[in-house]
Amino acid sequence: MRASKPTRWVVRHPIDASHWCPVSSQPPIPARVVLLCGPSGSGKSLLAARSGLPVLRLDDFYKEGDDPTLPLVTGSSDIDWDHPDSWDADTAVAAITELCRTGRTNVPVYDIGLSARTGEDTVDIGRTPLFIAEGVFAAEIVTRCRELGVLADALCLSRGPVKTFRRRFLRDVREGRKSVPFLLRRGWRLMRAERSIVARQTALGAYACDRDEAMGRLAAAAAGRCARPGAAV
Repeated sequence: MRASKPTRWVVRHPIDASHWCPVSSQPPIPARVVLLCGPSGSGKSLLAARSGLPVLRLDDFYKEGDDPTLPLVTGSSDIDWDHPDSWDADTAVAAITELCRTGRTNVPVYDIGLSARTGEDTVDIGRTPLFIAEGVFAAEIVTRCRELGVLADALCLSRGPVKTFRRRFLRDVREGRKSVPFLLRRGWRLMRAERSIVARQTALGAYACDRDEAMGRLAAAAAGRCARPGAAV
């Protein structure tokens, strides 16, 4: 029996793989989110509206007033609506992720004066590659949004305790959010705590800035230059 000849491998041309890109098993994400936080009354909603970008209102994800898990202000019977446990972070993250992946999601409609969800609405950003999710607890989900690959930037607005107190109180009275005595107690407590609130939100990954700098970072994110949250552009 004649022995078989060994197989010969011939490379006729050198292979240049420098242009190859790694292939991900995950489909590309069409949109990213800028998380916009800051103390209540710092101007988040106004900035978001002026940006011209689609906006997801994170305050619509508050828990309802009869939820047994709602926290209380220490030494008081008042519900602590400024504590992260008064907010449904899981549902908010799910809505953000669905918006980023599909451009559309259903969200609750929340009445702050009633402390209750009064219906449901649809947020549709279409093919827009960037949107804002704004609310006092936005910093609480910076890490989760980053890990999910949907975060473009995270910003914390800061105006100063006295300015924020005045703006918050006038807004809340005008909108009938709570009783005046409750608003005064809450406002005084938040004014004294504002610096620690901003410190906590920046520690969670948000970048503290004023309105003008925030607009600049939003413009950069819209142009596709995603900043590392917590860092200067």
